Amino acid sequence: MAEGFAHEYGADIVAAESAGLAPAGMVVEETVRTMAEKSVDISGQYSKAFRLDEANECDLVVNMSGLGLPHGIRSPVVEWKVRDPIGESEEVYAQVRDQVEALVTDLIWKFRGKRSNPAKNA
Repeated sequence: MAEGFAHEYGADIVAAESAGLAPAGMVVEETVRTMAEKSVDISGQYSKAFRLDEANECDLVVNMSGLGLPHGIRSPVVEWKVRDPIGESEEVYAQVRDQVEALVTDLIWKFRGKRSNPAKNA
């Protein structure tokens, strides 16, 4: 979800990639469908394994796993507390999607040098 929103809203300033500590190799249909409700197509995405060498080439690592990351990360790390919706209801998927969207857009606004996302204050 985060990678999809980052591509959709911040492709001009971020090169987002996602990876997991225990990747499944695919994105579940519920996630694809939930993102499509926001007109964000992630059907071509798949889960990839976290690689320390790649993480250390990033300007920022966002950890949404709720787990500790491997030792040796030199890049700055931001921790986002996000519920894993796998196996949950459509309502939970939508809540998680909306939370991730807000977190990603806030981060993009910070990258753009703005103090806050004006859409959030509307």
